[in-house]
Amino acid sequence: MKISSKTALGGITAAVSIALMFVLSLIPLFTYTVPAAAAILIVPIVIEINKIWALGVYASTAILGILIIPNKEVAIIYAAFFGYYPILKAIIEKRMPFIPEWLLKITVFNVSLFASYYFMIRLMGLEIDEFQTFGVYAIPILLVTGTVAFILYDYSLSLMIKAYLNKIQPIFKKVFK
Repeated sequence: MKISSKTALGGITAAVSIALMFVLSLIPLFTYTVPAAAAILIVPIVIEINKIWALGVYASTAILGILIIPNKEVAIIYAAFFGYYPILKAIIEKRMPFIPEWLLKITVFNVSLFASYYFMIRLMGLEIDEFQTFGVYAIPILLVTGTVAFILYDYSLSLMIKAYLNKIQPIFKKVFK
Protein backbone atom coordinates (compact mmCIF):
# COMPACT_ATOMS: atom_id res chain seq x y z
CA MET A 1 0.00 0.00 0.00
CA LYS A 2 1.29 3.47 -0.90
CA ILE A 3 2.17 5.90 1.86
CA SER A 4 -0.63 8.23 0.72
CA SER A 5 -3.16 5.40 1.02
CA LYS A 6 -1.86 4.53 4.48
CA THR A 7 -2.12 8.15 5.57
CA ALA A 8 -5.63 8.50 4.14
CA LEU A 9 -6.80 5.29 5.80
CA GLY A 10 -5.31 6.37 9.13
CA GLY A 11 -6.86 9.83 8.89
CA ILE A 12 -10.28 8.49 7.98
CA THR A 13 -10.11 5.97 10.82
CA ALA A 14 -9.16 8.67 13.34
CA ALA A 15 -11.86 11.03 12.04
CA VAL A 16 -14.61 8.38 12.18
CA SER A 17 -13.48 7.35 15.69
CA ILE A 18 -13.58 10.96 16.92
CA ALA A 19 -16.97 11.58 15.27
CA LEU A 20 -18.36 8.39 16.81
CA MET A 21 -17.08 9.29 20.27
CA PHE A 22 -18.25 12.90 19.93
CA VAL A 23 -21.81 12.14 18.88
CA LEU A 24 -22.44 9.13 21.08
CA SER A 25 -20.67 10.51 24.16
CA LEU A 26 -23.65 12.81 24.59
CA ILE A 27 -25.75 9.77 25.56
CA PRO A 28 -24.56 8.65 29.03
CA LEU A 29 -25.70 5.06 28.42
CA PHE A 30 -22.83 4.56 25.96
CA THR A 31 -19.92 5.58 28.21
CA TYR A 32 -18.15 2.21 27.84
CA THR A 33 -19.60 1.09 24.53
CA VAL A 34 -18.40 4.08 22.51
CA PRO A 35 -14.66 3.72 23.26
CA ALA A 36 -14.89 -0.03 22.63
CA ALA A 37 -16.60 0.54 19.27
CA ALA A 38 -14.16 3.27 18.27
CA ALA A 39 -11.26 0.92 19.04
CA ILE A 40 -12.60 -1.66 16.61
CA LEU A 41 -11.81 0.79 13.82
CA ILE A 42 -8.09 0.31 14.61
CA VAL A 43 -8.25 -3.38 13.58
CA PRO A 44 -7.96 -2.81 9.79
CA ILE A 45 -4.92 -0.57 10.38
CA VAL A 46 -3.23 -3.33 12.41
CA ILE A 47 -4.04 -5.95 9.77
CA GLU A 48 -3.55 -4.01 6.54
CA ILE A 49 -0.67 -1.69 7.43
CA ASN A 50 1.14 -2.50 10.69
CA LYS A 51 1.12 -1.97 14.43
CA ILE A 52 3.27 1.19 14.28
CA TRP A 53 0.74 2.96 12.02
CA ALA A 54 -2.07 1.71 14.24
CA LEU A 55 -0.28 3.19 17.25
CA GLY A 56 -0.08 6.55 15.45
CA VAL A 57 -3.81 6.44 14.66
CA TYR A 58 -4.55 5.51 18.27
CA ALA A 59 -2.34 8.35 19.62
CA SER A 60 -3.90 10.99 17.38
CA THR A 61 -7.42 9.79 18.19
CA ALA A 62 -6.70 9.68 21.93
CA ILE A 63 -5.19 13.18 22.00
CA LEU A 64 -7.96 14.71 19.91
CA GLY A 65 -10.56 12.85 21.94
CA ILE A 66 -9.29 14.21 25.23
CA LEU A 67 -9.18 17.72 23.76
CA ILE A 68 -12.57 17.88 22.03
CA ILE A 69 -14.93 15.15 23.27
CA PRO A 70 -17.44 16.69 25.69
CA ASN A 71 -17.71 13.54 27.84
CA LYS A 72 -14.15 13.28 29.19
CA GLU A 73 -14.88 9.88 30.73
CA VAL A 74 -15.42 8.42 27.23
CA ALA A 75 -12.20 9.99 25.91
CA ILE A 76 -10.12 8.82 28.86
CA ILE A 77 -11.48 5.27 28.73
CA TYR A 78 -10.55 5.18 25.03
CA ALA A 79 -7.06 6.58 25.71
CA ALA A 80 -6.41 4.45 28.79
CA PHE A 81 -7.39 1.09 27.34
CA PHE A 82 -9.70 0.51 24.40
CA GLY A 83 -7.80 2.56 21.84
CA TYR A 84 -4.59 0.56 22.04
CA TYR A 85 -6.15 -2.78 22.92
CA PRO A 86 -6.46 -4.14 19.33
CA ILE A 87 -2.73 -3.49 18.89
CA LEU A 88 -1.87 -5.12 22.22
CA LYS A 89 -4.19 -8.05 21.44
CA ALA A 90 -2.35 -8.71 18.17
CA ILE A 91 1.03 -8.69 19.94
CA ILE A 92 -0.04 -10.83 22.93
CA GLU A 93 -1.94 -13.45 20.93
CA LYS A 94 0.96 -13.89 18.53
CA ARG A 95 3.56 -14.49 21.24
CA MET A 96 1.97 -16.13 24.28
CA PRO A 97 0.27 -19.40 25.23
CA PHE A 98 -3.44 -19.29 26.08
CA ILE A 99 -3.47 -19.03 29.91
CA PRO A 100 -0.64 -16.47 30.32
CA GLU A 101 -2.21 -14.54 27.43
CA TRP A 102 -5.51 -14.22 29.27
CA LEU A 103 -3.87 -13.43 32.61
CA LEU A 104 -1.92 -10.62 30.97
CA LYS A 105 -4.97 -9.27 29.11
CA ILE A 106 -7.12 -9.21 32.26
CA THR A 107 -4.30 -7.65 34.30
CA VAL A 108 -3.73 -4.92 31.72
CA PHE A 109 -7.45 -4.23 31.58
CA ASN A 110 -7.81 -3.94 35.36
CA VAL A 111 -4.68 -1.79 35.76
CA SER A 112 -5.92 0.48 32.96
CA LEU A 113 -9.35 0.67 34.56
CA PHE A 114 -7.88 1.69 37.93
CA ALA A 115 -5.47 4.17 36.35
CA SER A 116 -8.13 5.83 34.23
CA TYR A 117 -10.55 6.22 37.14
CA TYR A 118 -7.76 7.48 39.40
CA PHE A 119 -6.82 10.03 36.75
CA MET A 120 -10.44 11.12 36.26
CA ILE A 121 -11.22 11.45 39.97
CA ARG A 122 -7.98 12.71 41.48
CA LEU A 123 -6.41 14.79 38.73
CA MET A 124 -9.37 15.97 36.67
CA GLY A 125 -11.93 16.22 39.46
CA LEU A 126 -14.64 14.38 37.49
CA GLU A 127 -17.48 12.84 39.42
CA ILE A 128 -18.25 9.28 38.40
CA ASP A 129 -21.96 8.41 38.64
CA GLU A 130 -21.31 4.77 39.56
CA PHE A 131 -19.38 5.76 42.70
CA GLN A 132 -22.26 7.89 43.94
CA THR A 133 -24.84 5.20 43.14
CA PHE A 134 -23.05 2.17 44.62
CA GLY A 135 -20.87 3.81 47.29
CA VAL A 136 -18.24 1.51 48.84
CA TYR A 137 -19.30 -1.37 46.62
CA ALA A 138 -18.60 0.54 43.42
CA ILE A 139 -15.01 -0.68 43.02
CA PRO A 140 -15.71 -4.43 43.44
CA ILE A 141 -18.81 -4.17 41.25
CA LEU A 142 -16.87 -2.24 38.61
CA LEU A 143 -14.02 -4.78 38.67
CA VAL A 144 -16.24 -7.85 38.38
CA THR A 145 -18.66 -6.49 35.79
CA GLY A 146 -15.82 -4.79 33.94
CA THR A 147 -13.77 -7.98 33.74
CA VAL A 148 -16.74 -10.02 32.53
CA ALA A 149 -17.57 -7.33 29.95
CA PHE A 150 -13.91 -7.23 28.89
CA ILE A 151 -13.81 -11.01 28.32
CA LEU A 152 -16.96 -10.76 26.19
CA TYR A 153 -15.44 -7.79 24.33
CA ASP A 154 -12.23 -9.69 23.62
CA TYR A 155 -14.16 -12.70 22.36
CA SER A 156 -16.39 -10.49 20.18
CA LEU A 157 -13.35 -8.65 18.86
CA SER A 158 -11.79 -11.98 17.88
CA LEU A 159 -14.97 -12.91 15.99
CA MET A 160 -15.00 -9.52 14.25
CA ILE A 161 -11.37 -9.94 13.24
CA LYS A 162 -12.15 -13.36 11.73
CA ALA A 163 -15.14 -11.90 9.89
CA TYR A 164 -12.96 -9.04 8.64
CA LEU A 165 -10.31 -11.46 7.38
CA ASN A 166 -12.87 -13.68 5.64
CA LYS A 167 -15.39 -11.18 4.27
CA ILE A 168 -14.01 -7.64 4.18
CA GLN A 169 -10.29 -8.08 3.55
CA PRO A 170 -10.74 -9.53 0.03
CA ILE A 171 -12.80 -6.45 -0.89
CA PHE A 172 -10.30 -4.19 0.84
CA LYS A 173 -7.42 -5.74 -1.14
CA LYS A 174 -9.23 -5.03 -4.43
CA VAL A 175 -9.89 -1.39 -3.55
CA PHE A 176 -6.44 -0.61 -2.07
CA LYS A 177 -4.07 -2.42 -4.43
